[in-house]
Amino acid sequence: MGKALEGVRVLDMTHVQSGPSSTQLLAWLGADVIKLETPGRGDITRGQLRDLPGVDSLYFTMLNANKRSITLNMKSDEGKEVFEKLVSGVDVLVENFGPGVVDRFGYPWEKLAALNPRLVYASIKGFGPGRYADFKAYEVVAQAMGGAMSTTGFEDGPPTATGAQIGDSGTGIHLVAAILAALYQRTSTGRGQRVQVAMQDAVLNLCRVKLRDQQRLAHGPLGEYPNDQFGDEVPRSGNASGGGQPGWAVKCAPGGPNDYIYVIVQPPGWAPLARLIGKAELADDPAWATPEVRLSKLDKMFALVEEWTEKHTKWEVMEKLNAHNIPCGPILSTKELIEDETLAELGSVVEVPHPERGTFKTVGCPLKLSDSPVEIHRSPLLGEHNDEVLTELGYSEAELDKFRAAGVI
Repeated sequence: MGKALEGVRVLDMTHVQSGPSSTQLLAWLGADVIKLETPGRGDITRGQLRDLPGVDSLYFTMLNANKRSITLNMKSDEGKEVFEKLVSGVDVLVENFGPGVVDRFGYPWEKLAALNPRLVYASIKGFGPGRYADFKAYEVVAQAMGGAMSTTGFEDGPPTATGAQIGDSGTGIHLVAAILAALYQRTSTGRGQRVQVAMQDAVLNLCRVKLRDQQRLAHGPLGEYPNDQFGDEVPRSGNASGGGQPGWAVKCAPGGPNDYIYVIVQPPGWAPLARLIGKAELADDPAWATPEVRLSKLDKMFALVEEWTEKHTKWEVMEKLNAHNIPCGPILSTKELIEDETLAELGSVVEVPHPERGTFKTVGCPLKLSDSPVEIHRSPLLGEHNDEVLTELGYSEAELDKFRAAGVI
């Protein structure tokens, strides 16, 4: 069976997380992704946060599956010649260097488009043009400047970063959508185009409901928030859902750091929940029976729920609540996730053999296509595919030896 992006060739000039997360998705969908790296060092994450000396880190291996790696000295004339051949034959070039870096290599968009008019040139930057354009951006910087941190955490605590990598991998996913759109448009225009996603914009897009609430504040307090007071900014609201259906994380037995379950109380769920927690009299009590009257005492409502959940494990609570169609979700630790049998069966967590580190676990492809099954292959060793890719470009073995001797590859 073919792959969705079979025949699409991608030149991957990305590093660290935001870019590699994007190109890995393209590779999982069947694109031939050629990762271009610096000779001798490669992507900086090969050596960052190593758990085994001299072996590519999990940081690298978990972001660069299904790719081919070549090394190329872009400062040499021969390296530039190889680069131009590569650009001429690919469909997509992806980079996440700082502003102007590729231009300083001598390859602004206009030159790349001249080399390959069908090229989709895709970039991730920290910020769009304007005041912040030249600022450096990292994961938590993007969270800070995109609206996530100011609205995450508890009211009496500091702004808090989320563990989900919405700045880096979140931007990478946005870039995949933009690349696929550009490839689709090319089928009718015959032309490539410039594609760019800013990390700040991606986080902002993921925080749109908070901008919704910022505007709603003009008409009074936000009733679905548990906060007692409101100023002129959307407050941090702890574990409140911030949506139309109130939710909270409540404690479970035996009381460990992740022995919690998140419970959402929809209008139809109140009566069965009240009976389940041993408060059947509240099911029809006018002081509790409607969402409107419960809204002013959500803290008391979830305290009652917690009195019951603390007597059961989060798994027992999940079973009991789901039996009554009450939305809930146990707080799963990273250990529980990586060992979860259901996630393994679904391919959401997979084991991958590696020639240097042995078998390790990584996330599987979250995109499920019925006619494009995904097989997860290990990340490439540095320069592992030099001979293979350059031979495809027409270089002879003698030329490859010359390149190696001169430090071009």
